[in-house]
Parts: sequence; structure tokens; C-alpha cells
Amino acid sequence: MNQLSPLRQFLPCDPHHFPPILPRDYTFSTMAFPINRLRRLRRTEALRSFVRETRLTPAGFVYPLFICPGEGIRKPVGSMPGVFNLSVDEAVKECREVHSLGIPSIVLFGLPETKDEIATGAWAEDGIVQQAARAIKAAIPSLLIMGDVCLCEYMSHGHCGIVEHVNSPNPETEYEIVNDASLELLAKTAVSQARAGVDIIAPSDMMDGRIEALRTALDGSGFENIPIMSYAAKFASGFYGPFREAADSTPSFGDRRSYQMDPANAREAMREIELDLQEGADMIMVKPALSYLDIIAEARIRFDVPLGAYQVSGEYAMIKAAAQNGWIDHDRVMLESLLSIQRAGASIILTYFAKEAAKLLAKHC
Repeated sequence: MNQLSPLRQFLPCDPHHFPPILPRDYTFSTMAFPINRLRRLRRTEALRSFVRETRLTPAGFVYPLFICPGEGIRKPVGSMPGVFNLSVDEAVKECREVHSLGIPSIVLFGLPETKDEIATGAWAEDGIVQQAARAIKAAIPSLLIMGDVCLCEYMSHGHCGIVEHVNSPNPETEYEIVNDASLELLAKTAVSQARAGVDIIAPSDMMDGRIEALRTALDGSGFENIPIMSYAAKFASGFYGPFREAADSTPSFGDRRSYQMDPANAREAMREIELDLQEGADMIMVKPALSYLDIIAEARIRFDVPLGAYQVSGEYAMIKAAAQNGWIDHDRVMLESLLSIQRAGASIILTYFAKEAAKLLAKHC
């Protein structure tokens, strides 16, 4: 008989409700302690390292870069210490360092010279991301370039798709992000980036049907071997604020809740991921990471594909700010946060800490 079977009589039908205490006369049939002492394997760093279940390395890091027009530009982002808007020549220098640290990939975000209502800068052959991709690929051919495919940085209004204004008494419905027409611009952007040398297309717009549209366009243009990493579960989060300063992509009206996911919905996130995989995504991503570790963990259980997570700007900025105030140990918390993302199930982590973490990890190898 199972030695715990006597306990079952005290458990209610609801598995989430347990009795406050066991009866006084109840005793366990076997006692693990003192034979089992889990602290034996925690006594020294050598022992802890030897039995460590999750091992963080730079091999799964992706470093985000913000590319701006000009030459010799390295403009600090005020809300993100250590992050800069970089001109193409400076981005190439940054990528040389990234590659030397064993970080295999970058993701590019663009700040165009001009914006309009059809996001021309996103899909133009001489767009800022396209220029950067060509220069980086020429300088460091083995560095994987991930291209963020979205329209918000290039739209005059800052939304991720074409906007149509309508007469409505409800402020939430007085404009519409036109889904299907926006897919055409996203597809053009993906093909343009692939032509420029981008290795991985990463759509972050959250329009319905975007993966099928991008896959069809890429295949039809001879880029059937270019993989897609979908921002499959991208939530309408409050943690994006510093990014919007860095990418100059704050909407001039409204917000993005009609197309990004409701933070309350875990089951819907699984449906979004499943649909993107059905449409042809090769890899999936959860964004943000730290507040959505449960989503990462559930996705890892359900879907047998490469899984990424984006430790977003607000998560980065909070750690930086707390460390600058002396409230936390910067390096320890940085690595702990990254470890938690990997432990939850992400094998790919987009993080602004990539360089700092890689340097620190190298010291402990």
C-alpha cells in the first residue's frame, strides 16, 4: 500500500483546499530525515556547481540594437543606462564586441529619418535597418541578425498597423487598426529585410494572420529558408516604456490593447502560439519575460519548438535603477533574473544585459 494513503481520508474533494493541520495522532510511516540531508550538496560552490540544474550561458542571448541615421552617433537612452541609439558605423563596432563575447545574435530596431502613415521606412530597400543589416553582415558574417518586423517605429502615429478613423462615441473605437491591409506592409518589410541579409524574421506587431502572410511572401521571393521567430504571445504591458523612448514609438493617441494581449489571459496565449505555429512560425517568443514566467513554462510544456523570451526595457530599467540606488546587488540580480527566464523554459533570451552578463559569466567559467 502507498505509505501516504492514510492521508487521503483527510483531503477534501477540492485539491486546492487542504485541512489546516493533520490530526495529532497521525504519524508518517517513514522519516527521510536524518538520512536525507539536501544541504549536503549546497555546502560549497564546487558542489553547488556540480549539481546545478540550469546553466546560464551567452549561447542563447540576443542583444537588441537601436539604429539611427547619421555617422559616429552613440546617443544614450536616458531611461536605459548602458543602452544607446547607434548610427550604422557605431552599430558595426558594437557587433564586433558582441560577437567576441560569444553572443550569437542581435535584433535590430530602426529609427527612420522620416515617418508616414504607411511605414515606408520599414520596407524601403535603403531603410535604416536594411542599411545596418548589410553593413553588419559584411563585417561579421557569422553573427545572426534578427530583424524586428513591426511598423510602429515608422508610422507617424506610432501604431503597429494602418489606422482608419471612424465616428464613434466610444474613444476606444473611434479608430481601427486595419488588420489585413497592414499584413501587406509587414510582408513587404520581411522580404526587404531578408534581401538585406537578415537571418531571422521576428514579427512583433500582433496582427492576426501575420505569420502566414510573411511566410507566403518570403517563400514567394525565394527566401523559403529564412526562419520566422514569432512574438507569438506579446502582452499589452506597462513594462515597455523605456523602449518607446529608445525607439521613439509611443502612440500619439490611444494604446495598443486592441491588438496586444490582455495580461490576464494565459489560455489565450497558448492559442496565439498554436495558431502562429500552424501558420508557419519556426520559433516562438513570449514578451515580456519576468512577469510572464508562467506563460513561458506552459509554452515549454505544450510546444516542442525553440522558445524565446524578451526581458524587456522596463525589466532592465528597474534592475538598473534599484542597483544605482544601492538597494540590490546589480550583478547578482541581473544573473538571477536571466536564470529564472531560462529555468522557466526559454532557451533564447533577448536582453539588454547580454553583454554585461556574458562578461560576468566568462569570469566564472
